Amino acid sequence: MMYARDTSGSVYPGSGVRDGFHTASHHSNQRTRMDSYAQINRYHVQMLGYFLEKLKATPDGDGSLLDHSVVLYGSSMSNGNQHDHDPLPVLVAGGAAGQLKGDRHLAFPAHTPMSNLMLSLLDKLGVHQDRFGDSTGKLEI
Repeated sequence: MMYARDTSGSVYPGSGVRDGFHTASHHSNQRTRMDSYAQINRYHVQMLGYFLEKLKATPDGDGSLLDHSVVLYGSSMSNGNQHDHDPLPVLVAGGAAGQLKGDRHLAFPAHTPMSNLMLSLLDKLGVHQDRFGDSTGKLEI
């Protein structure tokens, strides 16, 4: 499930902002526009929390749907105004049917490719590959 694309003109009325997502990301370092962009992102995080709570509350086998899922939340831009791709803010939630441990904050060296995380998640899900995109190796996740 993907509910926003960086280049999307989608408007999220529930956020209280009338600008489209992409337009808001090009805030030109103007405080009011940066605040609007932050408000859209805050709304997205609230929706993520709602989604995760629904997964957690849904029984699935010997646990919950969240226990058996992997949810990757993040962005392909750290600063949409500058088109910076580094560092990327990401969150991984869910237990992947016992393959991932929770309640951790992991930090990796600067400029670690996002594709390293993707490669590592594939491995946890039983899809073993040597490379994924521009990956340089797997992460200990």
